[in-house]
Amino acid sequence: MHQHGTVFLLLAYAVAVLAGWTALDLFQRLNGREGRDRAPWLAAAALAMGGGIWSMHFIAMLGFDPGAPVSYDPGLTLLSFLLAVAGTAGAFFAASRESLGRGRIPVAGIAMGLAIAAMHYVGMAAMRTTATVGWRFDLVAVSVAIAIAASIAALWASRRETSIGWRAAAAAILGGAVVGMHYTGMAALDLQSVHGAMDHNGAPPLAIAVSIAAVTAVILFVALAASMADERSRLVSTLAAAGVGYWELNLRDRSMTLSPRARELVSAPTERPDGDVMDPAWVDDEYHRVRRAAALEAAIAGEAEYDIEYPVAGTTRWIQVRGSLVHSRSGRPLKLAGVVSDITDRHIAYAALETSERRQKLLINELNHRVKNTLATLQSIASLTARKATSVEEFSTLFQARLMALSDTHNLLTASGWEKATLTDLLTKELRPYSPDQFRLTGPDVLFDAPQALAMGMIAHELATNAAKHGALSTPDGRVEITWSAPDAEGRTMLDWVETGGPAVARPSRTGFGSRLIATSLKGDLSGSADLDYAPEGLRANLIFRPQKAEN
Repeated sequence: MHQHGTVFLLLAYAVAVLAGWTALDLFQRLNGREGRDRAPWLAAAALAMGGGIWSMHFIAMLGFDPGAPVSYDPGLTLLSFLLAVAGTAGAFFAASRESLGRGRIPVAGIAMGLAIAAMHYVGMAAMRTTATVGWRFDLVAVSVAIAIAASIAALWASRRETSIGWRAAAAAILGGAVVGMHYTGMAALDLQSVHGAMDHNGAPPLAIAVSIAAVTAVILFVALAASMADERSRLVSTLAAAGVGYWELNLRDRSMTLSPRARELVSAPTERPDGDVMDPAWVDDEYHRVRRAAALEAAIAGEAEYDIEYPVAGTTRWIQVRGSLVHSRSGRPLKLAGVVSDITDRHIAYAALETSERRQKLLINELNHRVKNTLATLQSIASLTARKATSVEEFSTLFQARLMALSDTHNLLTASGWEKATLTDLLTKELRPYSPDQFRLTGPDVLFDAPQALAMGMIAHELATNAAKHGALSTPDGRVEITWSAPDAEGRTMLDWVETGGPAVARPSRTGFGSRLIATSLKGDLSGSADLDYAPEGLRANLIFRPQKAEN
């Protein structure tokens, strides 16, 4: 009757559970990978599962006492290891291929179960003992069925996105199933011991079992560490590809860890330890330093998420730092972790929007002002024209002419964005209907802003209209000489309007609308005055005003 030690059973179960946990975790690394990127993790998962099961098998075998000396054939022992790893690798590969359809899990599970069973029985065949070995094939069949069922369960679990708790339960169940398969297979063994002295030479079986378990555990823990490092690296790489950095704050010692992208965004010098890079005291700006300190303490206390925006000292860049508490399973806060992103574009957009809103408002106010001024001008033109006109027809003719003069000036201002107009353009526009031989303009380019241009346009219209009706422009031989100077030291410009060759001029018996319009316009936006001399040989007008500026 063969016996199994309890300590060996526990060691075998622990190794099987750790192997199942590690294999499930490593297999998850296949998600989102294609081509050659899958191969290392597929191999690692197969080594973890197959190698772990193989280690479990031989730890349990070391606790097996057949009542006779035992040794193992090296070649068959190695073959049993390769069967476990290769069968697991093939099954994991098939399970990871979505293109193989839904039936891939059962088929792969059967293949993996048969490979594990083959590993077990080849390993048993590697055993060399003086005892006579026989088998109960009903229990052999049960052990194979358990191996297949455990394999299907393992592959099904490996395809799920699982929580830590679920994965731990799955690993415990898988470990139990694998150990159950092994001991069911061992129960199928029928030994007839040959009485003789046991060979007690060599290391004790328990010491060997503990050594195998320790080495296997170290290998599996290294694989888990590599998996965790890969998961973190993928997270950091993904965030960096999106232009986002990652950071962690250890709550125990307040030490800070930054990803390369996070260090770049906060402009951290390479010689500065990570621990003080995000310290609120490191920020130069007092306002943002206080805000960051308050937000950090509130986040650590669990009162709110950490979410703060601030300008990076010494740059024109703005960043947003967000984070939340990470808790242990018992609920104890472990660290504050989050991301940092560049939000300079957002702040630029906000500033541009604010500037734009201040500007659509300024324009509305300016439009309102100009419309009111234009309406006031129209009201004055209509009122004064009506006083002078002797008939409706005369009023209509005069009023339309003055409206067209106002419109021409508007056209000039529209062409320049309602910012400026030159004296030359205003006069040329008004005198264009007449022969070029009848007028001459001499003077520098004097600029007017919009209100001044409107006023000067009306003055030019009145002078030209008066010359066309009563003065030099009313006869073919008449001529108008217009000269003006650049602004003097006080900003004043002098313009002379001289008419010759026209009919004899007489001073009007009363002041008309045109004269009043000229005087009013000059006193208002142009801050000037007019002197009109109705000499018999022709009108002479001397205008003094202050334009916006002059161009050479």
